[in-house]
Amino acid sequence: MALLQISEPGQAPDPHQRRIAVGIDLGTTHSLVASVRNGVAECLPDDKGHIILPSVVRYLPGQGRQIGHEAVANAAVDPENTLASVKRFMGRSLSDIAHPEKLPYKFAQADGEAAKGMLSIQTVQGAKSPVEVSAEILATLRYRAEDTFNDDLHGAVITVPAYFDDAQRQATKDAAQMAGINVLRLINEPTAAAIAYGLDNASEGIYAVFDLGGGTFDISILRLTRGVFEVMATGGDSALGGDDYDHALADAALASMGLSEAQAGFSAEDKTRLKAAARAAKEALTDASDVSLAWSHAAQSHEVKVTRAQFNAATSALTARCMSAVKKALRDAKTKAEDIQGVVMVGGSTRMPQVQEAVAVFFGKPPLNNLNPDEVVALGAAIQANQLAGNDSAGDLLLLDVIPLSLGIETMGGLVERIIPRNQTIPTAMAQDFTTYQDGQTALALHVLQGERDLVVDCRSLARFELRGIPPMAAGAARIRVTFTVDADGLLSVAAKEQISGVEAKIDVKPSYGLSDDQIAKMLQDSFTTAEVDMKARALVEARVDGDRMLLATQSALNADGQLLSSEDRAQIDSLMLALRHTVDTSQDAQVVEDATQALAHATEAFAAERMNHSIQKALSGQNIQSL
Repeated sequence: MALLQISEPGQAPDPHQRRIAVGIDLGTTHSLVASVRNGVAECLPDDKGHIILPSVVRYLPGQGRQIGHEAVANAAVDPENTLASVKRFMGRSLSDIAHPEKLPYKFAQADGEAAKGMLSIQTVQGAKSPVEVSAEILATLRYRAEDTFNDDLHGAVITVPAYFDDAQRQATKDAAQMAGINVLRLINEPTAAAIAYGLDNASEGIYAVFDLGGGTFDISILRLTRGVFEVMATGGDSALGGDDYDHALADAALASMGLSEAQAGFSAEDKTRLKAAARAAKEALTDASDVSLAWSHAAQSHEVKVTRAQFNAATSALTARCMSAVKKALRDAKTKAEDIQGVVMVGGSTRMPQVQEAVAVFFGKPPLNNLNPDEVVALGAAIQANQLAGNDSAGDLLLLDVIPLSLGIETMGGLVERIIPRNQTIPTAMAQDFTTYQDGQTALALHVLQGERDLVVDCRSLARFELRGIPPMAAGAARIRVTFTVDADGLLSVAAKEQISGVEAKIDVKPSYGLSDDQIAKMLQDSFTTAEVDMKARALVEARVDGDRMLLATQSALNADGQLLSSEDRAQIDSLMLALRHTVDTSQDAQVVEDATQALAHATEAFAAERMNHSIQKALSGQNIQSL
């Protein structure tokens, strides 16, 4: 007789039932969904057999919309309502778009406090944010997976560029939530590619993952050891991708005719047609030595012959930017090009011959191309999703990813105290103790920052919050522990606790959507090129803070026991205090400020000793020695 299995409401009848989990590569140009079936990761096709879903959404009057191939087919006739490459706008404000005139859209700021500066694009269905457009794409992939398995989706691992900051990662999670997807984890695209490549080839050693997609470029240096994927360093450019190669080729074609988009008075339709023609020519040049770039404008047809050499010349600066980021990543990983066992190529844009050649020349070996660069990221994400869903009993994959930029808080004088350094393995939690600056201070304002520079003005603000209820104490007596916790998705939470009283405050950092496209890469570049300037600036600020503290302490002592000084000694201290105040306010030399601080400290040594004697005499007054 068959047994009837009893289960609690909401519990799966079979505790060993396989959960449907997928990996999603939400790309700038196209997106894919993959899952592990019969022990093998594979990309899932739609009902027409298409594996790749173009990341394009067209909004129609009313409530209708077209997504993917159908939207692409109508892009030229309705460019203002056909939104493509919105991944480049994720977590961005309108002011962050470098050349909005090159795009066929009507941009606007999103309304409401919740938008926090996030841009939106005007369509026939109203303003649409990049998060909403991405949610449409993600929902389409979710339905594809559920139709394939005829079951609800348990969750998904979604990939993001390694250089996505907190705002961009949070925007991606928001889009997934809008699409009804449970995010098991966000993982970096190069790391996902390494998972797929490493497990398929049983590779070990140090590898570079060169990921050039439609809108972003990432370079990651990883050490693969028996299923352990350790990211040694990550770098790249969040504003560099295949779209930029398309624009460069289009500009070169116009320049050969003695024109520019502005001079030609291009409409939105003209810009879309030219970009599509440039992309088609770029792809054709992968195999051909010369092609014809043809498009129509102002009821006229235009055709320009483009050679591979001309394309290489027009885009040489973009390729050089890629290789510059590669060099920085190797320095961060403390390794050399000759130590790299192989270079895994990821992203459709890596098919360009000039990119392949640049990588081969730099590393001294041909790059690895034996996996489809369009699919490898989704496949790696699927393998990770299968494990996180509990379907892989082996569980022999350990993923050690890193954060791309340092995290810290503002200290006195506008300095940044780093608490978690960049390229730190995540998830992680790190803490540091701080104290109060003034006597009787009962609250502490905490300013959370991200970046590599030493001054607050040169880093990006993530959040602000306050710790209140600190018991009144002398300056420096309170002990406040600030703890930064970065989860496996790379998202940050901060807690502050006064150790004596137990007063605590915390915040989950959900940053505003307003970081310039090249700011992350620029932060790292500035940290190298301005290191000496930063050191001098930091030294000056620290010297000024020490000088201010010396002045506060001296003034407090004078207020309490100034009568102990002779008129001559008091005049000398007052004079040195005035000199120090003037030096702190005006000098740009840290050593000069330090010398003035030391001069006052030396002059008050006798006063400090006299105060100590006076305090002891006062305490002992009227006491019997035998009773003591």
